[in-house]
Amino acid sequence: MLLLALRAGAQVSMMPQVPPAGVILKAQLWNILLTSASDRQVTVTIALRLLDVRENQPLLTGITRRIVLSKGAKQLQAADVMPVQYEYLSANIDRSVNGFLPAGQYLACYTLHVEGTKAENNREDCIPFTIEPVSPPLLNLPENGAVLESRLPQFTWLPPAPVNLFSQLNYEMLLTEVYEGQPAPEAVQQNLPLLRLTRLKENYVNYPSFAIKLDTGKIYAWTVIAKNGGQFAAQTEVWTFSIREAKPSVPNSNTVYTRLRRELDGNVLYAAQTLYVDYTNETADSTVRFEIIALEEGNRSVHGGTLELKRGNNRLDVAVPGKSALRKGSSYLFRLQNSRSEYWQLKFVYQPEK
Repeated sequence: MLLLALRAGAQVSMMPQVPPAGVILKAQLWNILLTSASDRQVTVTIALRLLDVRENQPLLTGITRRIVLSKGAKQLQAADVMPVQYEYLSANIDRSVNGFLPAGQYLACYTLHVEGTKAENNREDCIPFTIEPVSPPLLNLPENGAVLESRLPQFTWLPPAPVNLFSQLNYEMLLTEVYEGQPAPEAVQQNLPLLRLTRLKENYVNYPSFAIKLDTGKIYAWTVIAKNGGQFAAQTEVWTFSIREAKPSVPNSNTVYTRLRRELDGNVLYAAQTLYVDYTNETADSTVRFEIIALEEGNRSVHGGTLELKRGNNRLDVAVPGKSALRKGSSYLFRLQNSRSEYWQLKFVYQPEK
């Protein structure tokens, strides 16, 4: 009887039929061809281990119900092996039967057990496969090779598609300097990043004011990596940009710059398109936030933004938003707040030119 059992085990072959690449449903992992050469019925179970190749970590295990085979070939699908006893070892895997597997590189290992045979006679086959998004994330702005005016640019990109492949979609952004004669992709791979942001939920980010200041005369490269949880999914191309060298402004000899004060006095300035203000940067801030407040409308903030500063004295030309936000003849307060939470301010009346 033992010899007959061993012979039956040797006469059952297994051929998993997982596509080598593409978009794959979890149910497709159970597309398996079983062939029995035994003249009598045999009962088998199949165990599955799914591993993340990049991280070398198990993601799930599963074992089928008992399957009865007659002589010949039997094509199995998900319905033929249910119910499957799953054990989920990663939160990235969709627990529904027809859920998509997230993008990544995998190894599916199947173990065939024929009842009546010893465990050492079990057969194991491992199938590597890759799931890639139909479309990887795409960089949007700043455009490749752009020359920017601002040293605090905004970066945007398009998400990978289809998005429903990802249960925990997040992004990692890398930005580095490109050295002379160096290709941009090599710079991203080899150079120390000037900026590395992880676990981004949105597909945009503003260059933070606390990061290393971007300089003129240099080329910068940036790329975005899409992840599902902590697992790599896809990466964008590598784009470059640079910062335009600011031309020194030559103020009109008739232009008068009004000094900002911490305490308001009775002085009122009349302004049209531009406010000309003088401010001493004692805190060595590189940027400062400002706002314009409508004094006759319940101290409502009607405009704001960021100004770049240098150490010491600064003469600032601040654009006034115009008729869309301000009313002719009305009083407003311009103020900025430095890193010591001090307000420096002045009053002005909006008087547009005819």
